[in-house]
Amino acid sequence: MMFSHSLAPMASDRRTRSLKLHRGPHFGEVSSLPVQPRRPRNTPFRPDGTPCAIIYYPLGVAANSAQGSTGWGGARNRADRQSDALTTDQIANLISAAHHAAVIELPLNRMVTIHWKAAGVPLDGMVRATGRFVDLLCKAIARHGSRTAWLWVHENGDGKGWHCHLLAHVPPRTVEAITKLQRGWLKRIIGKTYSKGVIRCRPVGFRLGLETNNPDLYAANLNAAMAYCLKGAESSAAAAFDLRRLEPGGHIIGKRCSTSQNIGSKARREAEA
Repeated sequence: MMFSHSLAPMASDRRTRSLKLHRGPHFGEVSSLPVQPRRPRNTPFRPDGTPCAIIYYPLGVAANSAQGSTGWGGARNRADRQSDALTTDQIANLISAAHHAAVIELPLNRMVTIHWKAAGVPLDGMVRATGRFVDLLCKAIARHGSRTAWLWVHENGDGKGWHCHLLAHVPPRTVEAITKLQRGWLKRIIGKTYSKGVIRCRPVGFRLGLETNNPDLYAANLNAAMAYCLKGAESSAAAAFDLRRLEPGGHIIGKRCSTSQNIGSKARREAEA
């Protein structure tokens, strides 16, 4: 299904790389016009690290943008791989991945924020901790006979410390069970009792099943969630994608972002073939 003002494309639309949502009163119209760089502006952010229910941030994929080199959103994790912002290629990969999740009927319908610093995980251990959390999430969903897709972005900053924003497909019927398991996963990962405020989890749009019950509202909220996850973009990437909400992404050791294989660049290329 095509949501005319959304991040989610029609299943037959395989050319999401060329789309650009031009800003209008609310969303704008989809076109294939070249991206016109513009100076981004900062907007206020919420201290709890989660997006508002609806924020009208139009997102598209910059014309002629290269996709990430791997299906995992970046090079393999190394202690000597360090960065301070999301690049143009990384953002192109993440947006295309979010599009493809809708195409394969695994819409990203849940946002999880994990404050790894507050949990006691060192900065150079965050990638491993996020990887273990995602692995446990995928296995739990699989035990319920379902599939998932996911993407995540790491950030770091004064006052917030290092943390992860995870967007995933969690079937509504599994949400209650998954929510009960999460604190136990964190205890296994960090080796100590869960601390209040380490994890925040909610549906995209604050309602279970919104992606089915109200696709247009879901699409608006997914745009908002993606805009929030991409706010740590470098200046050239922010201009290329017309990102309006910006904050320093902070210093990260290892991978800054990643996607599941089923929505990564290899899976998208195979789907287009």
